[in-house]
Amino acid sequence: MKSIVAGRVAASTTEFIELALGTPLELWLGVEGESDMERAAREDAARDILADNPDFPDRVSQVAAQAIEAHAPELFNVTMLPARRPGGRRQYRGGVAA
Repeated sequence: MKSIVAGRVAASTTEFIELALGTPLELWLGVEGESDMERAAREDAARDILADNPDFPDRVSQVAAQAIEAHAPELFNVTMLPARRPGGRRQYRGGVAA
């Protein structure tokens, strides 16, 4: 199955996320062994991106939800567990699990 984002085929999950977000993951997550100056520069760039794109956190949430749905659909299978009523009887509660 091909993952196409913005007209480009993503070769890996990481590339799919980077294409969907429009930024490399290292910008947000950092890299092992980066210096204090490198971290400060990375964080400045991230702040600039967030200032220029106020909807960016919503896009990130959407990409994360799509990735979870595609790669771990069992996380969305919710089973209602019985709740105990006073007196020991079981009762099923309605509602939505987050």
